[in-house]
Amino acid sequence: LAVPARATVADAIELSGIVSHFAEVNLADLQAGIWGHPVERRHRLEDGDRVELYRPLLTDPREARRQRAKP
Repeated sequence: LAVPARATVADAIELSGIVSHFAEVNLADLQAGIWGHPVERRHRLEDGDRVELYRPLLTDPREARRQRAKP
């Protein structure tokens, strides 16, 4: 996605159109980040940044591994 110079994380989310694909999810409630590091939505983007939205985990990853390992 190409965004204008001095665009923010919030701008990128809006320009991506993701809201129309996930109308049932309140994206404003999700933590945003860049390359695995949480950031505020007013954070200015740099060339090559990957904007991410983090949803809450449904299951603790350690517990999920234990369940998969059971015979």
